[in-house]
Amino acid sequence: MKQRKVPMRKCTGCGEMKPKMELIRVVKAPDVTDENGEVTSKGEVSLDLTSKKSGRGAYICRSLECFQAARKARRFEKAFSCQIPCEVYDSMEKELTQSE
Repeated sequence: MKQRKVPMRKCTGCGEMKPKMELIRVVKAPDVTDENGEVTSKGEVSLDLTSKKSGRGAYICRSLECFQAARKARRFEKAFSCQIPCEVYDSMEKELTQSE
């Protein structure tokens, strides 16, 4: 039998390539636009523990150290090309510590 290829992703915190299933996805939901094409609300940035949410994704190890390193270097903001408020980072950090 042919062995399946394991998808690999790069952790935004430590920069290591790891199997996708070992990492947590951070997702930025798509922007909501009206009928004129103007943006009515920006997409929300959140942890995607199920890997099912739609939007642009970045991956992080399940460790708090990698999350803090990515936050300090503003790697999520670079990946999503937007400013992320401190409250969003704090809620993601709280959710990450609860999932461990």
